Amino acid sequence: MADFPDIRTGFGYDVHRFTSGETVRLCGVDIDCGFSLSGHSDADAGLHALTDALLATIAAGDIGQHFPPSDPQWKGVDSDVFLNHALNLVKQADGHLNHVDVTLVCETPKIGPHREKMRNRLAKILDLPESKVSVKATTTEKLGFTGRKEGLAAYAVATVFVENKGT
Repeated sequence: MADFPDIRTGFGYDVHRFTSGETVRLCGVDIDCGFSLSGHSDADAGLHALTDALLATIAAGDIGQHFPPSDPQWKGVDSDVFLNHALNLVKQADGHLNHVDVTLVCETPKIGPHREKMRNRLAKILDLPESKVSVKATTTEKLGFTGRKEGLAAYAVATVFVENKGT
């Protein structure tokens, strides 16, 4: 049988509800908007979805297995910690991250004015060129919990090349 490149795609999803506060953190960027996201850590749905996508590329479970919300040590933690952990696991599995794509689903806050800063932040965390980092947003046309402005959702996809060691 011919050797084919071991290219893997992982998918992640996360949701957080809005709560009182002044800023929302998405994809590592703080957005002043007059409310916050509720969560055990910093509630960065973009980074949480991306963490799950990276873990999926190496079949390493999900963010909750690695960082249980029942564990008080993760309370208020910056989600960069989770994403770096997942990236390190990919590297330990001889994986090379090639591309990431994050879609934020919300009526508010508006993502457009912050998109490039988010791409830059993700590129720095993941040590990727910005050309390999996509961040975009959409609404649900005022349908569902995001349409009612009760919270937001994030989807993420990651593409990883895993070195073929002849196994």
